[in-house]
Amino acid sequence: MTLAELEQSYGESMAAVRDATDATALDQVRVRYVGRNGLIPALVKQMKDVPAADRPAFGKRLQTWRAELEELLEARKGEVAAPVASGPVFDATLPGQWSVPGVEHPVTQVIAEVARIFGKLGFTVADGPDVETRFNNFTALNTAAHHPSMDAADTFWFDDDLLLRTQTSPVQVRVMTAHKPPVRIITPGRCYRRDTTDATHSANFHQTEGLYVDTRPVSLADLKSTLAYFAREMMGSKVGVRFRPHFFPFTEPSVEVDFSCHICGGSGCRVCKQSGWIEIAGAGMVDPRVYRFVGYDPEEVYGYAFGMGVERIAMIKYGIKDIRHLYENDVRFLSQFG
Repeated sequence: MTLAELEQSYGESMAAVRDATDATALDQVRVRYVGRNGLIPALVKQMKDVPAADRPAFGKRLQTWRAELEELLEARKGEVAAPVASGPVFDATLPGQWSVPGVEHPVTQVIAEVARIFGKLGFTVADGPDVETRFNNFTALNTAAHHPSMDAADTFWFDDDLLLRTQTSPVQVRVMTAHKPPVRIITPGRCYRRDTTDATHSANFHQTEGLYVDTRPVSLADLKSTLAYFAREMMGSKVGVRFRPHFFPFTEPSVEVDFSCHICGGSGCRVCKQSGWIEIAGAGMVDPRVYRFVGYDPEEVYGYAFGMGVERIAMIKYGIKDIRHLYENDVRFLSQFG
């Protein structure tokens, strides 16, 4: 194609765009000239056949043709668009379409309820990162260097110092390091351990831990009354609470906390394994060594700590038999908790 023929085709294409009376005709012009197999792309491929003396001018004219044509096509789109219907936009005779609102996940509901209950006792919610240091997750919590929980078979390590937190207790360490007493917090959040997933275990779960430290005397009796109040508010006024001696590296003395089974009322059933009690939390008075790690004087402060699994509370409260139901996002299951 010569330059003269190129100019003629240019004029024809521009006229075709101006003459298009609807969107379909306009799109046909677009395809004919600038589509994948259109005239302009074909001429670009044939540039090698253009005489060398005319090739620069020919190529430049092709570029300007394409730019002007596409600009005119874009301008004409609004002019040939289908007119908006003048009638009503809503047909009142159509049947209704009801949308089902979402509901909060049971784990979210339990965390919110825990925060509400302890909030009435003056506890505030504290948060921290999922990736923690060895010091915050283990050392400052008085965990011995040879403790099996620090093994790679139990904990997700990134390197020799960084890990995915195995509990939310590191948040307590962070808060105490940054603030002087009194400290009264709960620390709901995700935790990670190398557990094999089954009906009652998961490698990714949630905990809510609590800490109360003050310069005035705080005793085990305060801890017991706090957890007894929580039990009644969470499980009902008839629930009983039992404390059993136990051991945790970061508390001394330490106790396991059981709630009476809300299914059988303590008489024994499958849920409580015929014991009448369900283990809920671990707790105790903060070990003096922990105070030293965070810069507190153990002779001047008193406090207690406790921790409980959020999924465990949800499973007991709502009668969920398999923890995996909480993570599968089955709408049929989750819709029950609206």
